[in-house]
Amino acid sequence: MDEKEPQQSRRGFVKKTTILLGAAVLAAPNAKAISLTNPGRESGDARYIGQEGKRFGMVIDLRKCVGCQACTSACKSENKVPKEKFRTYVPEYELGSYPNVHKAFLPQLCNHCAEPSCVSVCPTGATFARKDGIVVVDSEVCWGCGYCINACPYDKRYFNPITNVADKCTLCAHRVDHGLLPACVESCVGGARVFGDFNDPHSAVSKLLSSFPTTVLKPASGTKPRVFYIALSGEIQGLPYSPKVLDDMARKIDGMPTTREWSTKGE
Repeated sequence: MDEKEPQQSRRGFVKKTTILLGAAVLAAPNAKAISLTNPGRESGDARYIGQEGKRFGMVIDLRKCVGCQACTSACKSENKVPKEKFRTYVPEYELGSYPNVHKAFLPQLCNHCAEPSCVSVCPTGATFARKDGIVVVDSEVCWGCGYCINACPYDKRYFNPITNVADKCTLCAHRVDHGLLPACVESCVGGARVFGDFNDPHSAVSKLLSSFPTTVLKPASGTKPRVFYIALSGEIQGLPYSPKVLDDMARKIDGMPTTREWSTKGE
């Protein structure tokens, strides 16, 4: 295949998208979604400003995750996530070879990166990081172009078919701003998910980082994730991160068809 072909295809896609977006601007000149300003931040809305001096994130101890999917269910309920879409989920993997086979779970969500690729590609400023590091989407400014979805190296964004904009985990910012834990953390029966302020040396997350070796997903991406993992196996690092590897329990929670007893290496 000609090496220029994929590049030309991408250029064609961007060109067509630009034309369509331009047509939308002309057709709806008063629509908020085509504005380069951010009404929420300009008005001082606390939801978009965040908490000064804090740097929120999460540490996930894989030694404690039992794959119960309580976090998946709690997130969908709390945030009214559409069917077959997920803000967080726990893929289940089968590792090893007979007779030494074992299961492994990898809870996943938006990594709320310090250098988020989704923010840099957003043409409207709808995707941005609050002062406390939580990356959010202003649905009034997002026009659903999908650039951020394609830019995320972790596949943790999706197009919301109800709101027609990009959507993702917000670490339940609406709860955090009222002193509550994210729904996934509060519901974690094994205590695998720990949330807190990395700027506070006495916080639970800071203590875990100083006490245990941790790693992040796809460190080579350069996005500097703020979701850290304890006991993340090298075997899992190279496996697919897509919701396609969800186990039957997670699929049943969402009313999705269960085609197999459990997932095996993302097949």
